[in-house]
Amino acid sequence: MVWSRIEEFEYIACSMSLPPSSSQTRNAGAERARSIRNVTLVGVAINSVLTIGQIVVGLLANAFSLVADAVHTLSDLGADFMVLAAGKQGANPADLDHPYGHGRIETVATLVLGVSLVAVGIGFLWASGMRLQAMGDQLPLHPAALVMALVALLGKEILFRYTLAGGRRLKSPMLEANAWHARSDAASSLVVAIGIGGSLAGYPFLEPLAAAVVGFLILRMGVLQSWHAVCELIDTGLPDEELARLRQAISDTPGVAGLHDLRTRRMAHRVLCDAHVQVDPRITVSEGHYISESVLLAVRRARPDIGEVLVHVDAEEDDMERLFAERVERLPDRATVLADLSDLVGEHLPLHRLQLHYLEGQVEVEAYFLPDTPLLDAETLKQRVDAWLAERPRYRRVSFYRVLGP
Repeated sequence: MVWSRIEEFEYIACSMSLPPSSSQTRNAGAERARSIRNVTLVGVAINSVLTIGQIVVGLLANAFSLVADAVHTLSDLGADFMVLAAGKQGANPADLDHPYGHGRIETVATLVLGVSLVAVGIGFLWASGMRLQAMGDQLPLHPAALVMALVALLGKEILFRYTLAGGRRLKSPMLEANAWHARSDAASSLVVAIGIGGSLAGYPFLEPLAAAVVGFLILRMGVLQSWHAVCELIDTGLPDEELARLRQAISDTPGVAGLHDLRTRRMAHRVLCDAHVQVDPRITVSEGHYISESVLLAVRRARPDIGEVLVHVDAEEDDMERLFAERVERLPDRATVLADLSDLVGEHLPLHRLQLHYLEGQVEVEAYFLPDTPLLDAETLKQRVDAWLAERPRYRRVSFYRVLGP
């Protein structure tokens, strides 16, 4: 292919909305960390008051189950402080050692809290079994113990719902895990209330029976929380229905001709996404970049909690890319193409622009010359190009264009 003419084009700048800046991202992360801290501090205050009340009333009313429940509440206070520390560290911006940020600190804290729920559940099951074997060892209790147990139950249930709502609003699995930890403490208060009430009413067997039921529920919740954290740590992707929604959003983006290798993973409250999109192989680099930015915006519109989006722009289908990868070391770079092209049109012939297309394991060359550039006539140039291509199998096509205008 030898001769063609193109007209001078006027390039019109296109505007597009950009993703949030790094400063905006940092501010959002700091605000989220403050919200997590505030929710957790409320839990610290409530648990502290209830712990003191349970210890005092338990000792005065001979309700040692209340004292034990207060010790359990103390473990929740330790979990609260762990959440505060993890929330603060997880909000730190990305650095050289953690280029994707510190969100996995929340994941590890979630795993620790989930494992602690498992331990608490097993402890309840074990304690209930031991109490069923020692039914005659129950101590006489004062009715004030039942009142304190009900107050503790109400306070911890309110704390559970408050923390769970905050975790879902902030999309923090760590806060949700801590909320269920508060529910486990509420469950222990329920066990204590049933046990004290049953003892006062003459049915002491109700306490170990309720403990066994609640222990199983706590154990199940701990297993689920731990499993979710492990899935995140091993980079488990989004469910199929959510991936289908992302695929549709990417495929509908103007300029995208194909999509493959869509991958996702979670990091705390964010989702990370990778995608390979196929575009027209002869567009410019800047247009390819524009399409990739459009894909990024489309993905974030479809799922706002997506943080990082890595878009790999492909010029060919997978099988052609594999062919290109096999031949890439044998294909000429730009400097080599210019040297080879000088054998065809002469060393001193000035080029206005040179575009190279690496497709199907070969190179296509497009050479652009200014209007006053002296070139051979079309027939002679065609013969020379045919002979030149026959000697160079790495090249598939050479096209010449004369630009009308400077």
